[in-house]
Amino acid sequence: MGNRIRNTVTTVIVTAVAASGLTFAYTRNQYEKWDKLDAVYEHLSAQYVEPVDKTKLVDGALDGMMKALDDPYSVYMNQEESKSFGEVISSSFVGIGAEIEERDGRIVIVSPIKGAPAEKAGLKPNDRIIKLGDTSLIGMKSTEAVKLLRGEKGTKAELTIERPGETDPIQVTVIRDVIPIETVYSNLLDNGIGVIQISSVSETTGAEFAKQLTDLKAKGMKGLVLDLRQNPGGLLDQAVEIGEMLLPAGKTLLKVEDRNGRTQEYRARGSGKNPSIDGLPMVGLIDGGTASAGEILAGALQESAGAKLVGEKTFGKGTAQTIMNLKDGSTVKYTNAKWLTPDGTWIHKTGIAPDVEVALPEYAALPYVSPDKEWKQDSYATEVKSIQVMLAALGFDPGRKDGYFDGKTAEAVKSFQSAQGLQATGAVAGDTLRKMTELLAAQLKQNDPQLQAAVKLLAP
Repeated sequence: MGNRIRNTVTTVIVTAVAASGLTFAYTRNQYEKWDKLDAVYEHLSAQYVEPVDKTKLVDGALDGMMKALDDPYSVYMNQEESKSFGEVISSSFVGIGAEIEERDGRIVIVSPIKGAPAEKAGLKPNDRIIKLGDTSLIGMKSTEAVKLLRGEKGTKAELTIERPGETDPIQVTVIRDVIPIETVYSNLLDNGIGVIQISSVSETTGAEFAKQLTDLKAKGMKGLVLDLRQNPGGLLDQAVEIGEMLLPAGKTLLKVEDRNGRTQEYRARGSGKNPSIDGLPMVGLIDGGTASAGEILAGALQESAGAKLVGEKTFGKGTAQTIMNLKDGSTVKYTNAKWLTPDGTWIHKTGIAPDVEVALPEYAALPYVSPDKEWKQDSYATEVKSIQVMLAALGFDPGRKDGYFDGKTAEAVKSFQSAQGLQATGAVAGDTLRKMTELLAAQLKQNDPQLQAAVKLLAP
């Protein structure tokens, strides 16, 4: 047991060595730096006032090692965290395949995912899941329910459902399966301008982008708006695959610089089996949520494709990370390089500035307001300020936007509730907040100033 933590760290070292293709002979002297760590591990294991979980000690040591780097992108992930991270990267998870939320103490299905097990089993929007097997979901938060509804592929989720219009509960069996998550969306505007939104860059994003680009070209697309707003990034190889569909062969996509200052240049090789933009005009949409691989694409458009960028300055993440998978299923993710734009600029912590700066309405950047809480007269909070901004944007004057819920704000809430056929309580929670959010999302979609500016640049 005395060498467990040393062996765990050695696993990390050996993994890194194997990945680099180098071989070293380790001697006892190279381990001496871990004697202090071993001593504390042994002492706590034997002398702490209560029995200790030795796995937690090792996890804590590795977690502390990564935090000592003072790099938010270098982290240790235990087995559960590694599994969740893998789901994000693969853009899939195992579960029943339904979007859920908590409403008034009930877990409600917002929408089954098309073709997923929940839809095949006959689950419908507004179904309330009250039990999973013998476990009651009443009063449970949606985040807790998600953990229970996910599981191993092929396992059964025995659900008890309350359905509007039905007197008795319904028993539904759903077989869990892999649920793919779409990362690319597209539509063709009336003037022939295509819009492709990339929400993140995962293992399937390149293939998804190729399909959407092919579909838009078949419909006679005359120009492309590439929407990279709120794209937190992802996998470098997928960003390169997408870039090769957008840039002429030979053009630089990005450069990667290692710790010794050596630079590797990534050039477009041509789209190959994938479709190409074929010289159609392009514009990119960016904002403060565009980061990492999203910024790689934005930089390539701006500097190598001659495309304009519209919106707001990007986040500014100019580092690349690599993964070490440890034997027990845990993971170390650490920064191993910088990436540079085609012109050689390191955008870390500075971001990429748009060619045409256009801001979104105030309500588009509001912090999240939970529908699980109730906000009423005499409340004072940041969330109340957000509610007041939302009311004003929807045409209901709250009288103020400073976070104090006064009588004028309550009257504005009542007017909104009456207009939407809701009970006019003057308090904001649950259905009222969901309706406000829904209407604002639709309003922004219909009147998106950044998209409008991008389309204007492409209009003939």
